[in-house]
Amino acid sequence: MISILDSNYLYFPAVENTHESGILALGGDLSANRLILAYKSGIFPWFEDGEPITWWSPSMRMVLEPHEVHISKSMRSILKKDQFTVTFNTCFADVISNCQNAKRDGQLGTWITDDMIDAYCNLHRLGLAQSVEVWLEGELVGGLYGVDMKPVFCGESMFSFVPNASKVAFIYLCEYLQKKKYSLLDCQVYNDHLSSLGAYEIPREVFMEYLPKK
Repeated sequence: MISILDSNYLYFPAVENTHESGILALGGDLSANRLILAYKSGIFPWFEDGEPITWWSPSMRMVLEPHEVHISKSMRSILKKDQFTVTFNTCFADVISNCQNAKRDGQLGTWITDDMIDAYCNLHRLGLAQSVEVWLEGELVGGLYGVDMKPVFCGESMFSFVPNASKVAFIYLCEYLQKKKYSLLDCQVYNDHLSSLGAYEIPREVFMEYLPKK
């Protein structure tokens, strides 16, 4: 059964009650306190403009241990050329806006609504949302952002204006997470691009064991 949340009451039902579709609840709000509770509980929002806020906790979770990132020979060659410059948290709002506008195969719109941008920029101001930026000749050409729930980093979205820029952001993020001793990079749901970088699925109950204590 899918629960309906009261925006005046901060709670989520147990993830064991998630519908087989992966949807746990509808409604609520995107306040910082609710988002923090969601991520600590293995839940994330995902919905399109005009739809109710939809909270997900799929039975299988796409993840990657940072040291297991797959770097192909061609990507190693690209990285050695040092054509890209990579920064962290220098223009979070630009990164999330570019993720919103990125064209994706099979999608007519975007799940990153203006309200989502406001909410995650607020998390960034609180030090809980981070971005990685990839630059080429002074221009922002790729990047990603996510929510920091150490020892888990919850990746949200990425974009690329030139070939391989998002892969560079992902690889640099993994190197950073490994250095800072994060246990897991949460990629949420399966896609071929993430699989090519080494991500794989684990059961929800295993994923929950990695999350920080409430």
